[in-house]
Amino acid sequence: MNKPELISKVAEKSGLSKKDAEKAVNAFIETVIESLKSDNSVQLIGFGSFQVKQRAAREARHPKTGETLKIAAANVPSFKAGQRLKEAVK
Repeated sequence: MNKPELISKVAEKSGLSKKDAEKAVNAFIETVIESLKSDNSVQLIGFGSFQVKQRAAREARHPKTGETLKIAAANVPSFKAGQRLKEAVK
């Protein structure tokens, strides 16, 4: 499912117009991004949680040349599924 399909489903299930559903989906995405930028996690009980994790610096190899590269440490977004979501997917 892509974003336009998600917006259509949200509109259908909530009774909102597609324009209002799009605003709601975009607002949700922006809110999650802003929260993660400010180092806060977002927890949706039953669905899951979004958080920022630190990835340690590491060494890797260039596949063509075999040259060793250093990859810097980075903050990366992470999602952990909640119990209800896990059970629904089983």
